[in-house]
Order: sequence, then C-alpha cells, then structure tokens
Amino acid sequence: MSKKKVGTSPDLRDNVRSLNFEQAIRDQGKILSLGDGVAWLDGLDGVMYGELIHFKEDVYGLVLNLEKDKVGAVILGDFDKFKKGDTVSATGELMQIGVGKNILGRVVNPLGKGLDDKGEIKIDKFVPIEKIAPLVAEREPVNTPLQTGIKAIDSMIPIGRGQRELIIGDRGTGKTALTIDTIINQKESGVICIYVAIGQKKSKVAQVLSKLEENEVLENCVIVVAGASDPAPIRYIAPYSGCAIAEYFLEKGKDVLVVYDDLTKHAWAYREISLLLKRPSGREAYPGDIFYLHSRLLERACKMAKKFGGGSITALPIIETQAGDVSAYIPTNVISITDGQIYLESDLFFAGIRPALNAGLSVSRVGGAAQIKAMKKVAGKLRLDLSQYWELSTFAQFTTDLDPATKEKIERGKRIVEILKQPQYQLMKVEEEVISVYLAVSGTLDDIPLEKVRDFESEFLLYLYKKSPEILDEIKKTKSFEDKLERKFIKVVNIFKEDFKIGHNLRSEE
Repeated sequence: MSKKKVGTSPDLRDNVRSLNFEQAIRDQGKILSLGDGVAWLDGLDGVMYGELIHFKEDVYGLVLNLEKDKVGAVILGDFDKFKKGDTVSATGELMQIGVGKNILGRVVNPLGKGLDDKGEIKIDKFVPIEKIAPLVAEREPVNTPLQTGIKAIDSMIPIGRGQRELIIGDRGTGKTALTIDTIINQKESGVICIYVAIGQKKSKVAQVLSKLEENEVLENCVIVVAGASDPAPIRYIAPYSGCAIAEYFLEKGKDVLVVYDDLTKHAWAYREISLLLKRPSGREAYPGDIFYLHSRLLERACKMAKKFGGGSITALPIIETQAGDVSAYIPTNVISITDGQIYLESDLFFAGIRPALNAGLSVSRVGGAAQIKAMKKVAGKLRLDLSQYWELSTFAQFTTDLDPATKEKIERGKRIVEILKQPQYQLMKVEEEVISVYLAVSGTLDDIPLEKVRDFESEFLLYLYKKSPEILDEIKKTKSFEDKLERKFIKVVNIFKEDFKIGHNLRSEE
C-alpha cells in the first residue's frame, strides 16, 4: 500500500524548496541612523556595493559602505522626509540613467530628469552609470583631430578624438570659456557634446546654456547639471551619468566630446560623502580611493576600432588649482591619468594674453598625430620660438645691451604672442589657423609694428578670401601645405604687405 501523503507531491516540494524566503526577508531593512544625506541601514544583508535601494516616495539611495552589522548608503534626494526606523528595500539593480536620441538639446540632472520646460524625455533604454572601460584590444590609436577653433591649442597642444586632455588653472583664468569655445566649434563637425556642470552656480550654467543657444549648437548637446545647492551624492554621480550618456552615442559609432566642469568639486563631494561614511581619511582628508574615483571615469574616454563601431569619447576634465599649485593632490592625480594638460596661468591672463596658455607647462601626449599635415608643417617650431622668447625676455629685463640675433628673436616672439591672442567666441577654421601661424613663424610680421599685427592678420584673411580663396580651399581639401602652394602664398602675402604698409602709413617706420 502506498504511503504517499495527500498534497505533498515531489513537484510541489521542489517548488517550495526553490522559494528563497531568506532572501525575501533580507530585501527589507530599516534605517538605524540618518544625517547629512547618509543613512545607516540594518537588515539588508544581501545588497551589493553600488546597488540602488528604495526609500519611500520615489527616493532612492546608493549603497557605498558594506560593514559587518550595517550598510551605509547615500540618499539621492531629499533626506529630510525620512526618520530612524523607516523601512527600506533593496532593488537588486545598479544605478542607471535613461538615455535616448531625445536627450539631445536638453538640460538634465544626473538622474536623467529634465530641468528645462521641454516635457518628458523619451527613453530608448536604461544604461548603468558605472561601466568597465573598453579593453585595449577594442581601441585604436588617437589619429583624428578635434579642432577647437583656438589657434594656440590647435597649433601647439592639439587634441585628438578619443583623447583625455586636462584643462588646469586657477579660478577665473578662462577654463570654462575654452571648453565652451571648443563645443561651439563642433557645430559642423558632427561631434556630439556633453557638458557636465559639477557644483557650479546656476547663474553660470544659465550663461553657458544661453551661449550655446545663441550659437545654435544646443540641439547637438546635452547639459548635465549637479548644482552647488544639490546634495553631495548628486554631485558625486554627475560625471558618471554624463559619461553613460556619451557611451550611448559611442555605441552608435558617434564621436562625442565630454566636458567635466570641474573634477575638483567632484573630489570635494566624494570627500564629503566619505567622511560622513566614517571612512579613514588620508592626504588632504581625501579617502584612500580618491585616485580610483577619477581613473575609472577618464579611462572610459577612448577611440574605438572600426570593427567595434569606430566612435570616440574625448574627455576634457577641468581642475581648479589654488595659487597655481599644480603639485597638489588632486591636480597631480588627474595629470597622471590624462594624455596631457592645458595649463592656464593667472599672470598671463591679467597681462591680457588670452587664452592664458603657458606653453612650457602645457603638453599633449598625442602630439602631431592629432594635427593635419599643414598645421604640423607650419607649427613645427612655434613652441620652440615661443619658449625662447619667454626665456630671452626675462633675461632682457636685466640688460639693455643685446646682440641683433637676440633682439630679432624677442621681436618675433612678441608677434607670435600677439597672433596667438584670441577673444572668446571668435573661432577660426583650421585653414585660417594655418595661415595665421605661418605669418607669425615665417618672419612675415617682423617689420610690422606690434600694435598693427592683429589688424594685419584680420585684413589679410579678408584679402585672401576675396583675391585668392583657392589657397584656403586647397588647405581645407588636401589638409596639407605643399611647397608649390607655399610659394604661391608668399607672393600673395608680399603684394598685400605692400598695400598694407601704404594704407597704414608704415613706410616711414621702416
């Protein structure tokens, strides 16, 4: 006789065993303590590092500390709504942001919600804000220029698509201005631009927004804003959200430019969170993993190989120094991660040399690979001439007895500095930059008075468009400046120079 019991078939027993009652209990927890946007939680034994946890009223938190008897999480929203003993639940998901084509032209917060009045953002998919950077085998060397429209940068410190170029300098030296010019210059290049504002005043972000609208480039940009008044956790996730949006377009084979303005404030936000989570502090009170904070972000900038889509992410992180100290903790960290730096100096800025580029401390580790052949040819000795000028001009302050060769180098250096000055929003096409740099380094301007150099440059470019546009067209088309074209160009310059001297009454000054 069978002893099989009613209602306990093997199938039913297996189903009951498969139910994870323990996990269901672990998914619920409660707040042990709360303060300054950080919550200590009990009962969430199964959560992962970086997992999203749900509080109430659509407010989420991010798990950043896993300890033996409790979990530390930062709250991504208004933490004043909660109190000790409130229930929380794990989601089993990592932090994600919704992305889609409609995100272009929008201002969003790091959670992907619109901050403008343009309605809902249609989301194609959700992507994690943290992602492992592409492997070495999936990348290819940086070899395509990303033109900034700024003579001093495109000639001496070229930026390539897929590069990470740090912009560093004291407050008020034109770091943001330089990046906004670069974004505006991508208007016809097909490069998608993402501007991430971290800890910036809302008035400054509004100013950036109005300039992008004014120059008709906003429809090709995304602005991610974590303002100065936003909680530290929101400021902390902002650059990762911006990078996740960039990776969405990278997967479609697009070239993307991401500006992180600025990573100093990002490091401050992370330091604030770490101290509240009672992590051990190190140098300048930063936690021990502060280097990893930025390395895992900037390593995601890349130039993908053709078989992996061929897109690129170019990163322009900004770091603010204190009294020009590039040897401080965060600046040295980021310098060691990036492929070069553009150092903007206060003394040059206040002397009226703008962009206030220090050619000695600035470097691009990609170099000529990110320049067209024409620029490489004409700008070959530009940095050398400039560095010699700064050295000799310092020496010349202590003596009046200079030999002719030294005087000639100083005079030429003055004219190079004058040519490289460029007001904000007055961007140049690469073929125009080639012409301007050639005028400076070839000695063409040596007998033009210093105060007339800028007039000579602007008038000559207008003359060239009117009388010999084929020269500019050939540089644009072939991206080179061959000897035959150079000889033709010299004839045009000499004719214009004679007319310029007559028109400006410079004959008597020879």
